Amino acid sequence: MYKKILVPLDGSPLAEAVLPHAQALAKSEGAEIIILRVAVTPNEGVFVHNPALGENIIKELEEEAREYTEMEVAKLRKEGVRVSGITRDGFVPDTILDVADETHADVIAMSTHGRTGVQRWLLGSVADRVIHYSHIPVMLIHPN
Repeated sequence: MYKKILVPLDGSPLAEAVLPHAQALAKSEGAEIIILRVAVTPNEGVFVHNPALGENIIKELEEEAREYTEMEVAKLRKEGVRVSGITRDGFVPDTILDVADETHADVIAMSTHGRTGVQRWLLGSVADRVIHYSHIPVMLIHPN
């Protein structure tokens, strides 16, 4: 049923809490896990007075995302999981959905803070946007 499981990670322990669940699903389905790390880069307008600084910061953030993805892929491979990694930059929910389409993922597995009410309204919710606009199933894991 599921052949490709997209797992967006942001480098936090909260996001990584989904990994055991994604691994179990991949094992039971014989599926591949696709790790996605979206490099969140600052708005370029911040660097109007020093564009070179902006370029350096953006390159550093992208490199950090690439290294993190490679590290997570290597960990999963050591455990015998079929896995690949992708890094992108952009608006996180839209990038997750775009990569899901590009990779022909069958399910998106991700962790959520589980915020409600005012916190959700003020901080927004990547998971909420992904669920709302996804054309494929989304498996949400609350780390607690």
